[in-house]
Amino acid sequence: MLERVQKILAAAGIDSRRRCEVLIAQGKVSVNNKIIKLGDKADVEKDLISVDGKIIRPEKKVYILLNKPKRYITAVSDPADRKTVLDIVDVEEKVFPVGRLDRDSRGLVLLTNDGELANRITHPRYGVEKTYVVTVREKLKDDIVTRLKRGVHIEGRKVFPAYVFVKNANCIELTIHEGRKHIIKRVFFKLGYFVTDLFRTKIANLSIAGLSEKAHRELTKDELAGLRSAIKIA
Repeated sequence: MLERVQKILAAAGIDSRRRCEVLIAQGKVSVNNKIIKLGDKADVEKDLISVDGKIIRPEKKVYILLNKPKRYITAVSDPADRKTVLDIVDVEEKVFPVGRLDRDSRGLVLLTNDGELANRITHPRYGVEKTYVVTVREKLKDDIVTRLKRGVHIEGRKVFPAYVFVKNANCIELTIHEGRKHIIKRVFFKLGYFVTDLFRTKIANLSIAGLSEKAHRELTKDELAGLRSAIKIA
């Protein structure tokens, strides 16, 4: 079956679809020994596809749920040689983290080699919900829920939580669709609060419940099916 080559590369775990499009635009991708252009198609079962001369063979898809501790980078590698989530998760397949979670934040991180799924989770169009428990230094004011639900302007665009629940005087739980860098910390800073702890507990239907810090496991069939449904992948 013919598919766009960037989709094939993403599905093979090379990188996200956007990054695979960049590789094609840079002339690094060939099909049957001919450099292709963005938009070209291939049949993964019949054609010889390569990136920088390395032949691409589809690998087993893996989906790993990790409870990330603080002081780990949500990346494949780090130029400053700091520890990454891949120092915790050791699998044969070449996986990468989906989206970002700050070094000083902790909680749920999904790692996979499924580029199409990763792209759907991180793309704003699909509005994937993420839930966080946020601890702030200052005592939360009585109007915090109202102010959050009213929306907070960040770089010309309002952030609207889908769910807000005050847990105690300094701790609040909320669900957002946003994925911009440091978005939770920026929202609370705008409201006059300094975040001391940020813990992500859910991404779509995936929950960190029952998973201890630094532990990881593969998704169950039901979890994967629910996730695919949430991001509209058949």
